[in-house]
Amino acid sequence: MSGQALPDRYESARGQVQRVVVHVVARARHQAVGRFGLVPTPGGVGTPAFGPDATVVRLGGESLFVERAGEVAITPLAGSTLRSLAEAAGADVDAELTVGHDTPPAVDVDETIDVDPAALAAIGWWLALGVAAIDEVVAGLGPVASPARTQVWPEHFDAGTNVSVGPGPDDRVNLGASVGDGFHPEPYLYVGPWGADRPGDAAYWNAPFGAVLGWADVAAAADPVATAVAFYREGLARFA
Repeated sequence: MSGQALPDRYESARGQVQRVVVHVVARARHQAVGRFGLVPTPGGVGTPAFGPDATVVRLGGESLFVERAGEVAITPLAGSTLRSLAEAAGADVDAELTVGHDTPPAVDVDETIDVDPAALAAIGWWLALGVAAIDEVVAGLGPVASPARTQVWPEHFDAGTNVSVGPGPDDRVNLGASVGDGFHPEPYLYVGPWGADRPGDAAYWNAPFGAVLGWADVAAAADPVATAVAFYREGLARFA
């Protein structure tokens, strides 16, 4: 994916992928165990293993994969509806679900969906890159950073964690990788301090909530993960 442009109509395609992620993938885990955090999976996004059968529900390529008790059921996305995919994942799409105040509505659950495989691949690559970079950064901070668990949040559709940068309970900084939103339609990395301080050169702090680095600057780099690591470390170094 390095050096590649985002697919055409990425913004609308991203919204369709998120609807499936929320109302099929996250819903399946939440209805089984009461949790909806997700992880990057090959070519897309899915659940960690959950339940007594170590079930994994994930999107990848052009299909929904449901891995349960050593067997894999594959449902093509093409021609499917939210209802049929939810049923394949063992979830009830009519049940109430919220993953936060920005939860996309489960509308038109019986209409055929149109998930762009190229958009899904870009989303999967971006989330995996973000998690890899966050892992490298957090591993170098030591236990004093008291990191939160890194996971994909379906509400805002980003992978993120937060780490301590001082003694107070609010002396923490979010590190994350968003696949895009109303603020920034293309994928971006972010450093978001919990407090109001923005130390160092003000040019780094280019967003209302902190600092961002967009897809174009990362994907065009010779080493995208190293570029992401450097961006996160620069933000954290300002609080040292």
